Amino acid sequence: MNVIMLGAPGSGKGTQAERITEKYNIPHISTGDIFRENIKNGTELGKQAKAYMDKGELVPDEFVCDLVLDRIHQADCANGYVLDGFPRTLPQADIFDKALKDAGEKIDVAIFMNLSNEYLVQRMEGRRVCPKCGAGYHTTNMPPKVQGICDECGSELIQRKDDNIETFKNRLEVYDKETAPLVPHYEAQGIVVTIDGKKGLEPCWQDIVTALTKFE
Repeated sequence: MNVIMLGAPGSGKGTQAERITEKYNIPHISTGDIFRENIKNGTELGKQAKAYMDKGELVPDEFVCDLVLDRIHQADCANGYVLDGFPRTLPQADIFDKALKDAGEKIDVAIFMNLSNEYLVQRMEGRRVCPKCGAGYHTTNMPPKVQGICDECGSELIQRKDDNIETFKNRLEVYDKETAPLVPHYEAQGIVVTIDGKKGLEPCWQDIVTALTKFE
């Protein structure tokens, strides 16, 4: 089962991707993780990526796709994978579609976590994260047992700089311009499952499981 997660920043796609990973025993893949892993291990792809980044240049779409293709053809992806944060733009999607077709492969389903920008801004105001272990919380929807303290390691929770409201609004603008067009792109392929993000964590998860049942 090959899955792509779609949705704006803060829509919950990362959280649901992790749950898909746990339930179906397929890896959760993000381009950030791929870059870090290749650079850390000193692979040829990692060296090339680092060369772009060291010069302050954007990594070309073709190269990003090469990194993702290399990752999804590793042994742990034999039964499928969940892509989170890729493709990020229509050009990346077009390159990736062609590469998959050439390899005789395809994406089975694109899960779209659908939420309005207004709702996302309200949700973002309550997001908190543990700076030590990375655990995520929300002051209203998913509060820690002790206010302001991480359940996992006892560290004081913080609001990420990226979660600053003005910064977040800028991220939404970039998403609307560059990434939101992926939804109609995959709708044209007939593989989009739209999830109403307002339902909350568990109802959304049940809707996702129902949608994925036919791929088990």
